[in-house]
Amino acid sequence: MSTDPKKARNQKTAIAPMLSVRKGASALEFYKAAFGADELFRIDAESGAVVARLSVGGAEFWVADESPEHSNFSPESLGGGSVRMVMTVKDPDTAFERAVAAGATVVWPVTDQYGWRLGRIVDPLRTSLGNRQALVGGAVNSV
Repeated sequence: MSTDPKKARNQKTAIAPMLSVRKGASALEFYKAAFGADELFRIDAESGAVVARLSVGGAEFWVADESPEHSNFSPESLGGGSVRMVMTVKDPDTAFERAVAAGATVVWPVTDQYGWRLGRIVDPLRTSLGNRQALVGGAVNSV
């Protein structure tokens, strides 16, 4: 993991989601345990707030504590969210089971749908409205 801002800026053009959350450090630990996320970059503020760049199998995303003073609000502050994350993996059953073992709640289990193995979970930091849902899936192997 790096905290060097020069390394964070020295990368190819990309678009990556940035999740505004409450309890950012807890969110990071969940994503590491549930999805095997690697922490690529992290800044910890004296207040306890965190901003981090994570990678799951090379797919990058950011997690940051909400900062209302910068108009960055978590789903809890907004009373709901407008984004769901989709993770496509070779073995959705194993990925799904790992996330549930790390504390995710099953919305619906992995089943064959539309030529894919799909399941939906909600992370343990969600609100009662079920925000930050992830759809875990992978193509069904044809014989």
